[in-house]
Amino acid sequence: MGVIVTATVGLVIWIVLWALKVSGFDAIMIAIALVLIATGVRNVVPHLVRRRR
Repeated sequence: MGVIVTATVGLVIWIVLWALKVSGFDAIMIAIALVLIATGVRNVVPHLVRRRR
């Protein structure tokens, strides 16, 4: 669920930045970075939680 929310927020940021005349490529790179970070956190957190037990 968190990755979907992050992707939605990233796309909204992309549209807003594109409307503000920022390069479309630069804006989509921010959205892609957000999604990659969210995916990485989603994959790492279960391993950290298991390690504490």
